[in-house]
Amino acid sequence: MAIKEMEAIIEEAFANPSFKDVRHIVCGHRLGVVPVTEASVIIAVASGHRAASFEACHWLIDTLKARVPIWKKEIYVDGSTWKANKEWSAPDAAGSGGAAAV
Repeated sequence: MAIKEMEAIIEEAFANPSFKDVRHIVCGHRLGVVPVTEASVIIAVASGHRAASFEACHWLIDTLKARVPIWKKEIYVDGSTWKANKEWSAPDAAGSGGAAAV
């Protein structure tokens, strides 16, 4: 589910006229144990001008956090707990995403 949604977000970015200069996008999310100091998401954008890449990266991470149901298990000395992205909201009964696409 997460991979399909990330692919859809990438397609939306390519279709967005604001990112017309963007040529390549790669987005990935780590699975398994990710130490506290390490990144769990990678987004790479290539464009003719760096401003377009930065704007696309900003939109991509915000959209990913709002729409991709990424769960994490936080482990503490006294136990562990599962947490969802605080930005994510479940799809409504009609099947549309809880977060609006930008």
